[in-house]
Amino acid sequence: MTTTNKANQPKILLPGSTIGILGGGQLGRMIALEGRRMGYRFITLDPAADCPAAPVSDGHIQASFDDLEAAGMLAEQSDVITYEFENVDDDVVRLLEDRTFVPQGSRLLQTTRHRLREKEALVTAGLPVAPYLPLHDPADLLRTAIEVGFPCVLKTATGGYDGKGQWLLRDQNDAVQTMETIAGGPWVVEAFVPFERELSVIAARSIHGEVGTFSAVENIHRNHILHLTRAPAPVADSILREAEQLAVRVASALNVVGLVAVELFQLADGRLWINELAPRPHNSGHWTYDACTTSQFEQHIRAICGLPLGSFRPLSPAVMVNILGEHLEAVEKAAPRLPASVKLHLYGKRESRPGRKMGHLTVVEESLEQAERLIDGLGIWPSASDEIKPMKSTGS
Repeated sequence: MTTTNKANQPKILLPGSTIGILGGGQLGRMIALEGRRMGYRFITLDPAADCPAAPVSDGHIQASFDDLEAAGMLAEQSDVITYEFENVDDDVVRLLEDRTFVPQGSRLLQTTRHRLREKEALVTAGLPVAPYLPLHDPADLLRTAIEVGFPCVLKTATGGYDGKGQWLLRDQNDAVQTMETIAGGPWVVEAFVPFERELSVIAARSIHGEVGTFSAVENIHRNHILHLTRAPAPVADSILREAEQLAVRVASALNVVGLVAVELFQLADGRLWINELAPRPHNSGHWTYDACTTSQFEQHIRAICGLPLGSFRPLSPAVMVNILGEHLEAVEKAAPRLPASVKLHLYGKRESRPGRKMGHLTVVEESLEQAERLIDGLGIWPSASDEIKPMKSTGS
């Protein structure tokens, strides 16, 4: 086992080392499941005693994410620390960086959890994003929205996810009404740009600078929550290559260590614009667990521990569909009749409620069409082909 130091210099952490995870949700659970198979040990920190990652870890610290004493305990017990979500307290990250090895570092967190900083970093790197302007004072919303152009989307700079913290401004009246209801800041005012489809690419970059990507995928959302992922995305090879090249450029420009999920919009003319980043394993990469030589979770461990990255080769087309609270009972009843090509993943969450991610199914078939027919045949989710597609934009 390699000893820790305070310098955060690149080093190799062999199996037998202990990986600390800030956060004990389903992403932490799947990181630990893959890492235990490889011989690593895990300590998690999460406010919930029964969080999904706790039962599959070697130790669990129940504490809030801003608890400095608990963070110190995590540092003492870990050879390397990673995180499964972005909203980590700055003081906690600084303490961890001072006491142990945090290869992802605080700078990437500070950039990607703040929409303005994230967009500024992407623009500085010459990467394509939707037209936008910063907003620091609510009183300037109307003027800023007029400058961006209607319709446009107002987004909080921090804290928004699954459609939360966003307002669609169709005209000046919407801007005036919204201006009277918001406070604080800052925000991003972003152009409303219709797009053909949403794509994402997960890139991995190791502490030694080795970089690679999984295949670009297409994501279908319902009520602002990821519903289904098609892998690979059913688009022209040239678009797949461009999406993957953009993800490599993001990983290199931001000095990513570990994973970064790059969410993209494909415009009607074929152009790709980057929407958002997530510096961790991502829901749209769950298909890799069953349909790739190396899963995103193993790749993340390899990257932060200094091992060579594994093969990104897909073994088969796959479709991943999320199991929300409203689907769980039907999925459990269907479990005895699921075909062999269906892989069931449940996250061990005790409380099920509508809209909460309780697990996912990955269907591995010879074609995306076969996989989706199988999903439709279960009768649990309305068929995507039967839905009337709403107007899409960078605000969805």
